[in-house]
Amino acid sequence: MAELSVIWLRVAAALYSLGLLHAILMLVRRREHLFQVAFTAFTLGTVFHFVSIIEEGIVNNRCPISNFFETLSMCAFFVAIVYLGVQLRYHVESLSAFIFPLVFVMAMVATLGNPVSAWSSPLVRNAWLSVHIVLVLLGYAALVFTAVASLLYLFQEHELKAKRPNRFYYRLPALGMLDDMISKFMAIGFVLITLAVIAGSTWAFIELKANWIRQPAIAISFFTWGAYLVMICLRITAGWRGRKAAIMTVTVFGFSALTWAAHAHLGSVLGKP
Repeated sequence: MAELSVIWLRVAAALYSLGLLHAILMLVRRREHLFQVAFTAFTLGTVFHFVSIIEEGIVNNRCPISNFFETLSMCAFFVAIVYLGVQLRYHVESLSAFIFPLVFVMAMVATLGNPVSAWSSPLVRNAWLSVHIVLVLLGYAALVFTAVASLLYLFQEHELKAKRPNRFYYRLPALGMLDDMISKFMAIGFVLITLAVIAGSTWAFIELKANWIRQPAIAISFFTWGAYLVMICLRITAGWRGRKAAIMTVTVFGFSALTWAAHAHLGSVLGKP
């Protein structure tokens, strides 16, 4: 990508990040009144994104879709444009919890097409990787609690339908309490996993240069994050509660286990030059 085009795209990603912040606050604290600020920033980010695409096309004298990063940038722009049209027409604010994080991550990854020389120091390299690993572990811990609460919910529901619950049933929290726990830990886990994806992508970009996006472990990470994002979207926009949410949570937990297995070697990278 052209250098100036990357700059404009990074400006767009920075503005998109305000949308991500809004989505996080909406999940954790239900502060939906921040939507207008996030929507304005998102709209402005779309303008800078368009400038980036035009700049890239003019410099290279072609449509900027010749590699993965350019295609991803174009796709993110189209998603943003469609969302703006839908929002202006139908005013579906809850959809922003899905679109804002998705466009931000796509734009952020698209900015990582130009490799950098190296880390400024081994200390920074190891510290960055350590932050990524800690965020992942915290995110997985929240997801474990979400999955456990989901399994207990499914068990409770099964016992209620049987109409003759056993003794263990009466020792469990009420269904409403379990559903509230699922919501809270799901939101916290999504925030932590999103931050972990951002930190991990940046680390891989510097560490592996242009080959970082071709690594299967990276693809698995983004797939798991995408599944988590879909789960959040279905819970907010489609109102998934109870059994559906519980099954989806257990499914995402399974994807997370595969992702963890794919990255089990990362701890041994710490301390190496």
